[in-house]
Amino acid sequence: MPVDRSQHDKQAVLRQHATLNPRPGGVAHALFEASEFFDPHDLLQVKYEMLRLVNLDKRPISEAAKACGFSRPSFYQAQAAFEHGGLAGLIPHKPGPHGGHKLTPAVLQFVTEARTTDPSVRAERLAQWVRQRFGVRVHPRSIERQLLRKKKPR
Repeated sequence: MPVDRSQHDKQAVLRQHATLNPRPGGVAHALFEASEFFDPHDLLQVKYEMLRLVNLDKRPISEAAKACGFSRPSFYQAQAAFEHGGLAGLIPHKPGPHGGHKLTPAVLQFVTEARTTDPSVRAERLAQWVRQRFGVRVHPRSIERQLLRKKKPR
């Protein structure tokens, strides 16, 4: 069977934007079966349709969730995300902190100055100094990555 190039390209874009549905085979709703517009691979579209089924078509939550390949708890998560952030709230985000929350500007300045004073000082030693001075445990590799970012011209 020949591969549909446009479908492959769309899936690559969906993957890039973290909206590729990991389980498109679980989507059983009739809209997604024989339509060029509705795509079971588009996670954002599937979640929105699941919410629409409940809110506008007044379908039971369990039925809508099942038709779209989700569980009831997933429906409630999507509903809360949509109410809080609109359509953009349905886009999945990586859990956990985003960015170096321990490497504050003061810590970075301290590390940069220490490295400038002694370029041979190792990241392990810098991490010890940061812990002593700021009371923050920072992994030596985090310090190394941050110093490398400062070196690279933008």
